[in-house]
Amino acid sequence: MGKINKESVKRFFSKPSTVIWIIVIIVALIAVESNFYSVDETEQAVITRFGKYNTTVGPGLHLKLPFGIDKNYNIPVKVVQTEQFGFSTVKEGRNNEYRNNIVDESTMLTGDLNIINVEWIIQYRIVDPKAWLFNVQERTQTIRDISRSVINTLVGDRAILDVMGQERSNIEVQSQEMMNQNFKQLGLGINIIAVKLQNIVPPQGVQDAFEDVNKATQDMNRFINEGKEAYNSEIPKAQGEADQQIQIAQGYAAERVNEAKGDVARFNAVYDEYRRAPKVTRERIYLETMDDLFSSDTKPTLIDGKLGNILPVKSLTGGSSVSPSSSSSKGAAQ
Repeated sequence: MGKINKESVKRFFSKPSTVIWIIVIIVALIAVESNFYSVDETEQAVITRFGKYNTTVGPGLHLKLPFGIDKNYNIPVKVVQTEQFGFSTVKEGRNNEYRNNIVDESTMLTGDLNIINVEWIIQYRIVDPKAWLFNVQERTQTIRDISRSVINTLVGDRAILDVMGQERSNIEVQSQEMMNQNFKQLGLGINIIAVKLQNIVPPQGVQDAFEDVNKATQDMNRFINEGKEAYNSEIPKAQGEADQQIQIAQGYAAERVNEAKGDVARFNAVYDEYRRAPKVTRERIYLETMDDLFSSDTKPTLIDGKLGNILPVKSLTGGSSVSPSSSSSKGAAQ
């Protein structure tokens, strides 16, 4: 059997038509295999024909011309990609491991001529697959170079304490805008969606001194806030007391004005009566004055205008009577 099989195989391959059919079948299999390609849900495929851009297709199973005439390049357009600066992830997992202090990227000079180490990340997404594939050759290195240039520029415009403190969020926002402008001019086909500053620390040799300065700054801000709190609590209180005093003064002024108007009205009424009957009015005023004088709790002193003597009231109230006379109008009671 073995001898027969060898001879039959030799006879089979000795026929030219058989070899041709085998080649045709192999070529057909290769053509069928290279005629189909699939695109993931997170991707778009850029199709080239003879090396020149042809079209861009979305997710799914697609056909293309075989034998390398059409080529597909799947681009992850819905995946957020990250670049790290000043540090790198050595091992990913539940507990990530990092390599920090990549000083050639993180060391920068601030606006007040201090050295500082800045670590940051950028997150971007590909928005134009054609531009991403054809416009720039060294794509990743271009992204890193522009990002470093932007961060260095923004840090160099600020003092070290501002970079470490209040200007941190402004640097993130402005760097995102500046990076997107640069990438748009280059036609890189990406969009920066986030810039996050990580560790911002001074060099090791002066780190302790800067920590002391930072603590002092925090204490200063705390004292300022406490002072503002005391100010805000005392000012309304003082304002309330001032308003209260003003209202009391206004009430007193209104009272005195009303009393003065009443006195004027009363004087005018008496004056009108006096003009009608002067004698009667004088006697009534005299009697009312004497009544008020002797009914008072204090001891008045009478001055006789004619004799020029001062007579105490006690001498007049010891049983003797005092009758009013015409000359009494010349005396005065005090």
